[in-house]
Amino acid sequence: MSSGIQPYTISIPESQIRELNDRLDLAKFPDELDDAQWDLGAPLNDVQRLTKHWRHDFNWRKTEQKLNELPHFVTSIQAEGYENLKIHFLHKKSNRKDAIPLLFVHGWPGNFLEATKIFDSLTSVENGQVSFDVVAPSLPNYGFSEGSKKRGFAMEQYAETLHKLMLRLGYTQYVTQGGDWGWFVTRTISKLYPQHCKATHFNMDVGQAPSFLKNPLLAAEAALKPLSEREQQGITRTEWFDKEGFGYNLLQSTKPQTLGYGLTDSPVAILAWIYEKLHDWTDNYPWTDDEVCTIYYEMDRQGPWGERLTRAQLKSWLPGVKIGYSHFPRDIHVLPSTWTRTLGNVVFEKDHSSGGHFAAWECPMDIVADVREMFGKGGGAYAVVEGKTGY
Repeated sequence: MSSGIQPYTISIPESQIRELNDRLDLAKFPDELDDAQWDLGAPLNDVQRLTKHWRHDFNWRKTEQKLNELPHFVTSIQAEGYENLKIHFLHKKSNRKDAIPLLFVHGWPGNFLEATKIFDSLTSVENGQVSFDVVAPSLPNYGFSEGSKKRGFAMEQYAETLHKLMLRLGYTQYVTQGGDWGWFVTRTISKLYPQHCKATHFNMDVGQAPSFLKNPLLAAEAALKPLSEREQQGITRTEWFDKEGFGYNLLQSTKPQTLGYGLTDSPVAILAWIYEKLHDWTDNYPWTDDEVCTIYYEMDRQGPWGERLTRAQLKSWLPGVKIGYSHFPRDIHVLPSTWTRTLGNVVFEKDHSSGGHFAAWECPMDIVADVREMFGKGGGAYAVVEGKTGY
């Protein structure tokens, strides 16, 4: 084991569990308009049911024991100009010597647990499949990682922290996978460390309409080629999110401190806040009550949003780092392929008939298959990491 890296065991103090139960016992619920359903947010009946399950049926200690079967580690990493932070991560290695190092970066309100449905398959050496070493951290300020108390910890610092983690693990070259916040972090890694990050696979659509000045071939394709069914339906989906689903981001990115008082003090508040997104951003995924309750413990700390690198900069053409895209029809933004290909050298692309924002959790085998195809023999990013073909 590398110097400075220690095994980590999840152990929520009993006092915190008692306090949580007390707060659940004292929870007060708002009224609800008739026939509101999901139009106005998480329905009252659903939140009351989840609260009751959380208080009386959910067994955190049993869940904690199961989670501790995973390969947890922690190490201290310092981004330039900031304090040392203890960073929690999962690290599962393949038995294959030439496995490809893959950094999986979760989004919001996701967490490192999203990787647990894919890393057994990705690290497997059976059936001659391409194999990976998978690293799945809790982002700084999230889950079991520490957060900075200094202002300005933004995209560059998230990227720097995770890049340094990969270097500490001995991976001088690696590939990445991410969606949501993970898209922005891995995209920033590609921009800042292209000599180390050799390729990235995304499962969230980001891009811009191609212009004849900057992207003449893509602009011509967009003008002449009809939209696919996924792309046509995506217009409606994207308009819905921008009009009705984006308010959370405006609050969290502009006044996170104010919002934080309510979400920190009330477990029911954060439960409803997260549950709404789990429902609205998926493709009818059947969340169990236990899954929703487990996520709370990973979301007890939520990072401040910070973006010194602008979205426009991250959307601009980036040469060198190869890109793969998996498109899911019920993601929050569903864009035409010509838009997403304005980002750089897209060497892999796949449209899926189902799936939403939490692809690694909702449809893990689709992510596994796409990553294997992208990095496997004959794929657009085959042998992109020097000396690590995955075979």
